[in-house]
This record gives sequence, structure tokens and C-alpha cells, in this order.
Amino acid sequence: MHPGMAAVIAIGSDEILDTVDRWLPLFSLVFIALLVYVMFRMLAVMPRTKPQEIKASKRSGVGWEDIAGVEATKDELREVVDFLSDPRRFKTLGAKVPKGILLHGPPGTGKTMLAKAVAHESGANFFSQSASSFVEMFAGLGAARIRRLFKEAREHAPAILFIDELDAVGTARGSDVSGERDQTLNQLLVEMDGFEASESIVVMAASNMLEKLDPALLRPGRFDRQVFVPPPDLRGREQILAVHTRDKPLSQDIDLGRVARHTSGLTGADLANLCNEAAIQAGRNNRSFIAQSDFDNAFERVVAGLQSRKVITDHEKRVVAWHEAGHALVSELLPTVDNVQKVSIVPRGKALGYTLNLPEEDRYLKSRHELIDYMKVLLAGRVAEQIRFGRVTTGASDDLAKVTAIARSMVYEYGMGTSIRSHQVPANDWNVSEMMRQRRDEEVNEIAEEAYRGAHRLLSDHRDLLDEIANRLLDDEVIERYEIVAIMAGRSASDPRPPAVVRSAADGE
Repeated sequence: MHPGMAAVIAIGSDEILDTVDRWLPLFSLVFIALLVYVMFRMLAVMPRTKPQEIKASKRSGVGWEDIAGVEATKDELREVVDFLSDPRRFKTLGAKVPKGILLHGPPGTGKTMLAKAVAHESGANFFSQSASSFVEMFAGLGAARIRRLFKEAREHAPAILFIDELDAVGTARGSDVSGERDQTLNQLLVEMDGFEASESIVVMAASNMLEKLDPALLRPGRFDRQVFVPPPDLRGREQILAVHTRDKPLSQDIDLGRVARHTSGLTGADLANLCNEAAIQAGRNNRSFIAQSDFDNAFERVVAGLQSRKVITDHEKRVVAWHEAGHALVSELLPTVDNVQKVSIVPRGKALGYTLNLPEEDRYLKSRHELIDYMKVLLAGRVAEQIRFGRVTTGASDDLAKVTAIARSMVYEYGMGTSIRSHQVPANDWNVSEMMRQRRDEEVNEIAEEAYRGAHRLLSDHRDLLDEIANRLLDDEVIERYEIVAIMAGRSASDPRPPAVVRSAADGE
């Protein structure tokens, strides 16, 4: 290289270095300022999480007299009340109160109220937290809240520490991608192992999904006592109705036993809502008391939904009339099905019409014959459309979904198919052969077809009654029980005392 050129390059390099040295501090300051600005902006948009205030409630305000319909569960929990009220009586015998009590069952059965009642009756401090409040986007915050909760409970013993919806953090570990829920659950397990029975602390929790909880939660020494809180039976429903109407003015014609018989399957929360809706109905009618009709209207609103103002065509109204008449007629012809109390083609909720079947007693077991009869009732609406109009509509979509679910359960769960071999392997077992899967599907279809043929035969044989019920619906829109009884007996619906319908087993095949 030429010496002169080398000198020029050297001079140029020196100038570049001088320029970099001169501007580098300024660039550094600008970069740091931008970095700080971005960090502040990120902090501004991120949710601020501050420590939750944990307070103990000395009196929850809920006692045993406020809870009805779960007497067996209350007897189970009275042991905890006795221990917290008089621990010396048990300690002299070497007895220890269970560290954890898990209340599980369907939603609305009163699990949270039972925990409050235990705290109220024992005089213990009551700490209540929802498990979902422990789950945060920042790792470690949920575990920290668990530690604070147990620390407060120890400082205010005797105490009831209640965790609602435990499944929010208590599901089996390994499914959480972030690891925050697993870390929170681990801290809960550690805390439950860390306190002794002498501390007079009882951990109670509620969950609707016992089968999804981590097995470590359910072992002895943690939630070692699991108490099932079932929906109330007939006597329990009547007691719950009495509790929720004790501060409401009732008329003399109110029969809470009748209301209880007609509300099979409803939980305590449903019944509380029913009583409230009846009071609202009475207030809407400018009455100073609640009548039996208010409970009837409230029940329809709870079960069938709010009366709709949909405007349907005359043809649609006729289709709905024959559809509901099919449901009602088959229900009356089959002795295993609950009595029809009301049929309506007035739209309610999403339905354009409905048939109200009310049971007279609680039943917990159903035979294959009874399930198929119920499927006949469900399919009768679609069959009635086919018989009267020669075609079917989309109105039976919900009925068909229920029929499919029942038929599948009969084959997959109850072993009620034509072959018991189809029930020998679980429904979700991937090792089942394709031939077995096909056989199961065929059995499901056979059961549904059997119910469809039965409904078609009943409606074809009693076509005159089907048309009479449908025409009465077109005229009056609503048919009550006594009118259905009169139609089935072949008498005038104006008779004030129609005889009871005698349904023979032969009608149900």
C-alpha cells in the first residue's frame, strides 16, 4: 500500500474515534431515558396488586336455625362446634378434631352457609377467602396470601378458616403452565401440615368438583373428613321453604307441602329464589300477602323462564300446539311418568311452548322401562308434528339432545343395552376396538328407535285425544291439570270435580 494512502486512512480513523467519543455519552443518556420510559409505561398498564385485607368476623350471623334440609350434614358438623366450644372435654380423651373438613356437593346446597353456621355456633373467629383470590399473574403472590391467612388465623384462634371454591387452586398438579397455581397449592399443603390440633384452628373448604382435587389434599391430616351436602329431599324442601317464608306474609291457602312436592331436584338456593319471586309477584299484583298462585307463577318463571313477547305466525302456533299436545298426551298415557300439571303455548324464555310435569315424590332409581317411557315423552312432540303435518321442525332439538344423552348413559353407564358386553369397558377407554364402538352406537340407536316407535304407536292409537288437546291449546293457549283430566276422561272440562285419570300399565306397553 502506498504510504500516503495509509496516512489518510489513519487520519480518517482518528476522526471517527473522536466523533464516537464525543457523541457516545449523549447516545447513552438517550438510550437510558428511553429504557426508563418504556419500563414506566409497562408498569402503568400492568395491574396493580396490593395485599388483601384479612379480617376476622366474630359473628357470621348465620345459625343452625337458618339452615334447613341438611340435617345429617349439620349433625356431622356439630362435632366441630363442640370441640371449639369445649376442647377440654375431647383433649382429656386424647381425641383430635379433624384438621380439615371439605364440604362438597352440587351448587346451591348451602356449603358456605354451613361453614358460617359452624363459626357462629362455636363463637370462633371466621376467616373466609375465595380460592380464586389466591391465583395471581405474579409468581409467589398466591403462596404469600396463604401464609398471611394462616398467620392471621393463628393469632385469632379459635378460628374457622374457610376457603370457598377450593378447586380454583386445588386441582391435580402438573396442569398449570405458569406454575403459580401449583406453588399456591404446595403452600396450602405445607400450612395444613404446619399447625397442630392444639391451636384450635379448623380449615373448612367447599368444592363442587371433588373428583378433580389433588389427592394430596384429601389424605388424612389435611382434608381428612369429606362431607357430602346433597340437594334436599321432600321434607328438607318443606323446611327450607318454611325458613325463607318466616318473615313473609302468607295467605291461608298456602300449602308449603304442595310446593315442596312439586320442586323435586331444586336446591336450597333455588327455593330461596322461588320464595323471593313469589313475593315479587304478590307485590306486582298490589297485594299485601303472598298467595298460592304467586308460588305457581314463580315456579314457572324459575323453571321455564320469563314470559316472552315473541310474535309467532299462525302456522307456527299450530305446530307448537300439536307438539306440546304430543308431550302431554303421552305423559298421561304412561303410568311411570309424572303427571302433567300445565300445558302452554305461550312463549317463555327460549321455548315457544312447554309442558310442565311435576313429580309427587322423590325418586333416586329408575328402571330401563321408566327411562324409555321418559324418552317416549320427549320424542312425542316430534312424532305429533310428523303425524299432523307430515314433516318435522327444529322445535324438537332440545328433546333430541336429551334423548341422545339418556340413551348413551343407558349403554355406557347403566349397562341397559341389548348386550351387557358393551358395558364391560369404560366409555373413554382408547383401547376399545372399532367393532365395540360400532356396537355401542348401534345399541344407542336401537334404544332411541324403540322409544320413537312407542311414542308413534301411542299417539296414533289416541289421535282423537291428541287433536282435542291441541285444539284446546289453540283456543285457550294454556290448559291446567283439571282440564287435562277431563279430556282424558272424555268429560266436559267445565265440570268442577273431574275424576282422576286411571292409567293402566298396558298403555305403557
